[in-house]
Parts: sequence; C-alpha cells; structure tokens
Amino acid sequence: MSMRRLPGQSTSVSPRQNIPAQVYSVGGTNPMQRAYYSDSINGFLKTPPDAVLGAITKADPFGSQPSQVAAWIEEIRILRCTLVPRAGSIFFEFSIPRMGRRIDVALVIGPVILVLEFKVGEESSPAYAIDQVTDYALDLKNFHETSHSPYIVPILIPTEAKDLTYRIAPTPHGDRLLHPISISPTQLKEAIPKILAFTKGDAVDHATWEQGRYSPTPTIIEAALALYANHSVADITRNDAGSTNLKTTSDAISQVISDSREHGRKSICFVTGVPGAGKTLVGLDVATRHIDKKSALHSVFLSGNGPLVAILREALARDKVSRESLKGIKIKKGEARSEVQMFIQNVHHFRDDCLQDTTKPPVEHVALFDEAQRAWNRDKTVDFMCRKKKVQGFDQSEPEFLAHDGILWVGNSV
Repeated sequence: MSMRRLPGQSTSVSPRQNIPAQVYSVGGTNPMQRAYYSDSINGFLKTPPDAVLGAITKADPFGSQPSQVAAWIEEIRILRCTLVPRAGSIFFEFSIPRMGRRIDVALVIGPVILVLEFKVGEESSPAYAIDQVTDYALDLKNFHETSHSPYIVPILIPTEAKDLTYRIAPTPHGDRLLHPISISPTQLKEAIPKILAFTKGDAVDHATWEQGRYSPTPTIIEAALALYANHSVADITRNDAGSTNLKTTSDAISQVISDSREHGRKSICFVTGVPGAGKTLVGLDVATRHIDKKSALHSVFLSGNGPLVAILREALARDKVSRESLKGIKIKKGEARSEVQMFIQNVHHFRDDCLQDTTKPPVEHVALFDEAQRAWNRDKTVDFMCRKKKVQGFDQSEPEFLAHDGILWVGNSV
C-alpha cells in the first residue's frame, strides 16, 4: 500500500468565510425539507385528504408504489379521525438525519415527539415492528440535534387491531425516551393526553425541531468509542495484509490531521492500494481514533458501497452484543447498531443531509471517503439532483460539493 499526499504534505484551502456560499433552490424552497408533508395539526385537519396525499406523493422522489399510496391514505384517514384540534405539528415521512430511514408520522405536541409507525392490515404487534419503531426513536434521540432533549415516545399502530393494553413509562436510561407502546387506531385519541400528562417541560418549537441537523449525543460518542476500543488495526487485520504497513499509514494520516488542526488548515490525503491491502481498515481506524466529545471532535467513515456499510455495521453490532453477553449484560442488536451508525455511514445519506442547509457545515472535522472512485461526476450528479432531489441550479460533481465548496470546512477532511 502507498499513501500519497499532495505537494507540501497537505493542501491548504482558504478559510470558509472566503468561499462564496452556493445556494440551491430545492423544490422552490431552501433549505430542503426533511418531511414529505408538514403542517400544524389544525392545518392538517382543515386540509382536504386528497391535498395532503398529493403533497406527500409529489415529494416522494422515487415514485410511489400503489401499496405505499394505499398506506398513506389509511394513515391520513386514521389521523383525521383521531386527532383533535390542538397546538402541535405533524410530519409525514420524516427523514432521520443520515440514517436512511423515514418515520411514518411524527407528531410534535408540547414537550413530546410522538414517533408513529403504522402497520396497515396488521391485527397484532409483531416483535419486529416494536423493534423497528424503537430503533426509529432511538436514532432520532441519538442523531437529531433538536431531539436530544425532548421526550420521545415510539408508538406502533397495527391498523386492524382491537384495543390493546399499554403502559406509559420511561426507559431506565434517564434520557427522556419512553418505552414503546402498541395501540389500536382508536386508542391514539386517548393516549396522547395521557402521554402529555406524564411528561413535563417546555413546548418544542416545531420549525426549529424540523431543521435540526445531524449531531450525535455525547452518550453515543462514548458508546461508539467503547465499541471499537478492542479493535485496533493491528488486531483486526489479516496477517497477510501487513499490519505494520497499515499502522504506519494510519499514524501518518493522524499526523496530518494533528498538524491541520494545530495550524487551522484543511488537508486531503489519498490512500491507494490493491484490493485487500487494507484501505478500509485504515479508514475505520482513523475515524475512531479522532473522536473526542470534550473538544467536539467528530469523525465519520463514509462509503457509497451500501452492502459494505451494512456488513461493517452488522459485524460490529454483533460483536458488541456478543462481548456484552459474556459480561452477563443483555442488549438488543438495535442498540449496538445505533452506536455503530455514528462513525460508519452511507455517503449518499451524508450528502443529502448536507443539502438540508448548505450554509451550515456538518459536525465532523474528519471525513474519510472509502472507495472514493465511486463518486459521481458533474453530469451524473446534476441529473440526479434535478430529477430525484428536486434541486434546481446544482452545478457540481459529488467531490466538488462535499469538499471544494466548503461543505467539509471545519478542521480537516481526509
């Protein structure tokens, strides 16, 4: 493997304030909206169902399948029957920052965020569905900046269920995340006042909440570090991959990062090598080395290879569950997976998150792009942004958008 630095060991880039901000029009508005449809609860109840459905389907960039449209119709019908006029907001298909997941419906009422997962046609509450809505709530709490403090309640609604027994109670973690509840559609009307009576605090501002950016909590940072604590490059590499060479490469990149941080400049490093040389392991090692919650230093390992991201997350999550089990501690894989997601992410989700507001940089100071040769050129990126993301006036390649135009402007990018 070889590591090639640009001339002068690193490439300095002008400070962010000297780079003209490039503003894009997204569906006629800027910044990009996280939800397919959002309104006050009173506004939703006054809007004809067909108009709500039309707004949702228009915002779907991938074309709505008949089964999905039918599900939205049922969700709209249920919510119009069960919600009552009150202060609060509703969000259909709310995107959790960088997680590649959308919440069916989020309700922001008082100090509480209700995460609703509908299972259309279901009469019972399958375990996988409970885990799914719990994972949504957990990811929202852990990675959505304006969801760190409010109460969050995951709610499963099997649409054909009769009245179910449920209990409103906090989890033992003391983070204002409540245990999931499963209720019938008609029980939602009574459950909301009970939840509001259980929770106290200032009302969540819906506009501020919706525009909250990706930001991992200090707790999840600690967990991610602990997760990887027993996995150094030397430990996890195969013998034939050359652990000494990998450590040398990781150390060299770390030195570039330290120098860049000390002198307030940006640097780009290129790591090359034949397949199997260990480039991905170097990236993971650097990403987990440069996380420090005290100084707000964040790092992220990004890949456009979806299967690779899934495999890495799954492997580390299973390892976490296994190691905790040996200590007599039982945790769900979803919890372990949430910890992994902080530092291993899909580059396309990262890119889309940056589009939410191009005036704000991401929280990471160090970004590692695995398989960077997969990045799209200008023509492909412009075409995708226009057709799928409804971004007008976009005129950059993926690398240019993510690096040159200052999206990764805080500290360094690798």
